[in-house]
Amino acid sequence: MSKEMQRTLLEDVAREAGVSTASVSRVLNRAPHVSERLRERVEAAIDRLGYVPDGSARALASRRIGAIGALVPTLDNPIFGAMIDSLEQRLKHHDCRLLIATYRYDLEDEFQALRTLVQQGIDGVVLIGHDHRPAVAPLLERRRLPFLSCWHAEDDPAWPCIGFDNAAPARLLAEHLLSLGHRRLAVVSAPTEGNDRARKRLEGFRQGIEAGDLTLPSERIVTVEYGIAEGAQAFETLMGLETQPTAILCGNDTLAFGVMLAAQRAGVRVPQELSVTGFDDLPQARFLSPPLTTVAVPAIEIGHRVADDLIARIGGEARPPRQLLDAPLVLRESTGAAPGA
Repeated sequence: MSKEMQRTLLEDVAREAGVSTASVSRVLNRAPHVSERLRERVEAAIDRLGYVPDGSARALASRRIGAIGALVPTLDNPIFGAMIDSLEQRLKHHDCRLLIATYRYDLEDEFQALRTLVQQGIDGVVLIGHDHRPAVAPLLERRRLPFLSCWHAEDDPAWPCIGFDNAAPARLLAEHLLSLGHRRLAVVSAPTEGNDRARKRLEGFRQGIEAGDLTLPSERIVTVEYGIAEGAQAFETLMGLETQPTAILCGNDTLAFGVMLAAQRAGVRVPQELSVTGFDDLPQARFLSPPLTTVAVPAIEIGHRVADDLIARIGGEARPPRQLLDAPLVLRESTGAAPGA
């Protein structure tokens, strides 16, 4: 929008409100000491005319754009949707809007999406996980853009984060199954390349199994994309092995849903013949039959904390480089004693 056009539109609002263009500018830029009466008159005129203030002009005046960019692998997974909703609602309290881009776990696509968000204009960035293209950090540094990564627990001062440990709860799930007498455990995992969360969960599953003096053979690790259909496919692959597992550890709840539905269709009783675990604690997990043993990921709290912390960073406040939240086990009826134990 040209300066002449912007000026003309400001004059239209000023004329409609019966005030000066300077008064309109003060209201739009949220200047201090603006009376409520003046603000109401200007905002009413804006509503009547359908005027939309030019974002770049406001940014020049306030040095704030009023938008945060978030890069999320996918919104197909409801746990990310819960975090994004929490983040957006909290940002509204800070008079900030959220711009979202997804990249389907393709880190090159994530980098290109970040470039687009930066070109459009944002005050800060939210990233998921610790795996990113090497070019991401220099881009953020050149632009002096405050950012936060989340959903992981890496202790890296260059990547401030608010998240949780993915490996430790995964290990506890495996140890829980061992305590129930299971010795033939299998894993359904998402692809680990470019996905540090999936990699850490697989690492935790393996550590828990090895702590019980057992091994996790490669044929008992099935890697699929996240999805219910993919979980069902993984179940069929594992149950087609010569020695079938008595327990399946899933990289997230959605995969576990697929495994349990496929087991039901095949007439395999859970947990009498097969124990199943998830990771996320989606709302549906407690309503399955039987309810799903899983890990409660603090998605809503992450959204709130990321919003507050990032706004503080944008304002120049010093913040701790890492904040870790609990992700506790939720033991339900989808896990039970191993057959014959």
